[in-house]
Amino acid sequence: MTRTISTTGAIWLWVAFLAVNVTISCLALTGQGRPLGDVYLYQWWIEQGASGGPWVGFDEPWVYPVLALLPMTIAFVGGAQGYVVTWLVLVVLLNCAALAVVLGASSPAHRSRALRVGWWWTAFLLLLGPIAVGRIDSITVPIAIIALCLLAKRPFIAGVLLAVATWIKVWPAAVIAAIVVASRSRWSVVAGGAVVTALIVGATILLGGGEVLLSFITQQTDRGLQIEAPVSAPWLWAGALGAQEAGLYYDDDLLTYQVFGPGAEVVAQIMTAILAVAVASIVLLAVWLQGRGARQEALLPPLILAFVVAFIAVNKVGSPQFIAWLAVPIIFGLVGAASARAFRVPAAIALAIAGLTHFVYPYLYGYLLDLEVFMVAVLTLRNALLFVLLVWAITAMVKTPRQRRS
Repeated sequence: MTRTISTTGAIWLWVAFLAVNVTISCLALTGQGRPLGDVYLYQWWIEQGASGGPWVGFDEPWVYPVLALLPMTIAFVGGAQGYVVTWLVLVVLLNCAALAVVLGASSPAHRSRALRVGWWWTAFLLLLGPIAVGRIDSITVPIAIIALCLLAKRPFIAGVLLAVATWIKVWPAAVIAAIVVASRSRWSVVAGGAVVTALIVGATILLGGGEVLLSFITQQTDRGLQIEAPVSAPWLWAGALGAQEAGLYYDDDLLTYQVFGPGAEVVAQIMTAILAVAVASIVLLAVWLQGRGARQEALLPPLILAFVVAFIAVNKVGSPQFIAWLAVPIIFGLVGAASARAFRVPAAIALAIAGLTHFVYPYLYGYLLDLEVFMVAVLTLRNALLFVLLVWAITAMVKTPRQRRS
């Protein structure tokens, strides 16, 4: 009887999950605000290289690691006319693969918990909206979810997948860092990542891209303060309240909106260092807690969450798709036997963050660009919740159960 209920629950979950993926894909195709604007840019990059022009990441500097070309090129198999639809199909297939692993990695005794996790992810995607499928981040999120589900039993494969995700978009490096700090599987993960990195670096050099291999790092450090980054709030509010010396502008080189005003350039220059200090502080806290007997299996989920949220909250680069990253540590925490109950709190906060992000982008994004007070307030609330999430993660780390001393 229990097995029948579980099977029925899985069927309904799959129906809902597919329906949500199709719905947000349709919204991405037809919704206002150009939610697929970046995907059209990906298409242009691939068409440029395929037609004999320079290949980004090989012939000229690029904002992404070189492996980001792989999913962008795969989406081109349907030709230029079908590029966007092929991209969306690729994302949906990866999401389905990740959900299958989440459900398959759970034991029969914990199947109901895995189903609840699947329902949470379904709700998260729906609340986040089309941005969940319309960016390169949409490729890395399901890969990272699969990797963490395999961490306990297949750490080498987890390392391979996390390295692949990192060479597509840098943020999964936060997950790798947490594993290195607080997991017994660290060396297997590092080995898997090292193999992938060696292959990618070697292939890139052989294909003539060695000089720009790490250009994605310098491209990021040269950025100003993006309007959705929490640190940009003072200049957004100044502009919204009528200050002439502060506001936002569009950077034609970086293709993004940034803030201007007194002190903005100085803050932009030091934000990378501030992020490094924040990450280093979390590392030191994790090491200290382990020295005091904190159990690694209980410490790892909030540590991953702390790293990922820090990468979003303490960053001069801010984009709506960054919120999609939250699914990775939240799902990892919810599937864990030791952390599932506690992670209900950050799971609820993450849903609120996703909903507020969808409210801002893409349909009403123009109001933010016009610096309407109400929309700036919504964005400020969203960003404040990121810091609430960060505080929760750090507090959960501090409260990690201690190992029994013999």
